[in-house]
Amino acid sequence: MTDPIRAFLIDDEPLGIKRLARLLTATGRVEIVGQATDPEKALRELAAHPVDVLFLDIHMPGLNGFEVVERLPPGPMVVFTTAYDQHAVQAFEVNAIDYLLKPIERGRLDRALDRVAARRDSQGQHDIPGTLERLVRHLRERRFLDHLASRVGDRVRLIPIDQVTHVVARDRATYAVAEATDHMLDTTIVELERKLDPGRFLRIHRATLVNVAWVSELGADLGGRLVVRLRDDRRTELSVSRDRVRALKDRLGLV
Repeated sequence: MTDPIRAFLIDDEPLGIKRLARLLTATGRVEIVGQATDPEKALRELAAHPVDVLFLDIHMPGLNGFEVVERLPPGPMVVFTTAYDQHAVQAFEVNAIDYLLKPIERGRLDRALDRVAARRDSQGQHDIPGTLERLVRHLRERRFLDHLASRVGDRVRLIPIDQVTHVVARDRATYAVAEATDHMLDTTIVELERKLDPGRFLRIHRATLVNVAWVSELGADLGGRLVVRLRDDRRTELSVSRDRVRALKDRLGLV
C-alpha cells in the first residue's frame, strides 16, 4: 500500500485552510501533519517536522509565499494556492510543482496530488514544461463574472462589473457599490474575490475589494493610514490595510 502524502498547509485565511483540508482529506491520499495561518510559525514547524508537500498561499501579511519558499528547509515540494493567476510563471521559477487557483476544484487537486506522488516516487524528476503548459491551458479556460446579481424583493438586478467601484462587507452582509448605490449580494467577499477577475479587482482590506479602474489617487487619513480615493461622484475614500499596501502599490506600478 502506498504511503499517504504528508502535507502542511499555510494560508492566512482560516476558512481557506479549512476548505483545503476538507478537500485533501476527502481524497483519502493525504495525511495533513500541520497547518498555520502564520508563515513564521509554519517555518519553525517545518524545520522540525519534514513533510512531502507544502500547500502555500501567496498573498499573506508578513511573509508572502515566495519569501516563505526562500526560507524553506530542503525537502518539501511546493504547491501554491491562490486566487490570483499573475504569479504563475514566478511560481515555476522557484520550482513549485503545481499552482492551484482558488476556488480549488477536486479534479484539479487530484491531478496536483498525482504530480506530487510521481515526483516523490521518482526521487525528484519533474516535468516543469509539461506542468506549465497545463497551467497556461487552465488559465485560458478560466472565466470570471461579468456582472453581479442583487436580489430586490422578487426581482434580481444584474450589475455590470465595470460599473462596480468596490465591494464592501459590513453588518454581516456584502454590498456591491455602483452609481452611488449599495446593492446587497447573496455571497461573501471571500467567495467574490475568487470569482472576480484579479486583473480588475484587488483586496485592499479584509472587508474591501476595489475595482482598480476606479482608483483616482492615493492619500492618507488623519491617522496616517493609506487610503484609496475613487473617481466616483462621492469621491469615496477606502482604507488600505497595512499588510496590503505593497500589493496595491505593485498593482498601480508604484515604487
